[in-house]
Amino acid sequence: MSYCKQEGKDRIIFVTKEDHEAPSNAELVEDDPNDPYEDHGLILPNGDINWNCPCLGGMASGPCGQQFKDAFSCFHYSKEEVKGSECVDHFRSMQECMQKYPELYPQEDDSESAPSGGAEAAPADSTSTDSASVSVPASEEAAAGTESPASS
Repeated sequence: MSYCKQEGKDRIIFVTKEDHEAPSNAELVEDDPNDPYEDHGLILPNGDINWNCPCLGGMASGPCGQQFKDAFSCFHYSKEEVKGSECVDHFRSMQECMQKYPELYPQEDDSESAPSGGAEAAPADSTSTDSASVSVPASEEAAAGTESPASS
């Protein structure tokens, strides 16, 4: 005898061998295009943004989710000749927020070009003796009792 069991959002159907031998009499229901839980991609059929789309990689949630939504919405609904040109302040706000959480929003250039120290890499105003050595900020050289050639 077959039976169904509900576990959370999942419906488990147990069937017998005899059930599998008989042709199915299941009726398929056509997808409802207005179902808000149906996967539609980034843009819903009505033109709205699907904030639950996995393609956003969770950017719409988290500590900077609202800033992301503001910037993305501004760009999506932009009617300007240069699309999104009026959204600079929204994107700047999002960037400033993301810089407060580098562990959640690592910058691409940090992970690609930085040595294994990652965000600990030397700042741009550091000095170096040759291209193969690691740059050491002038303040660290002074603390170590050495001087950079530029300061002597």
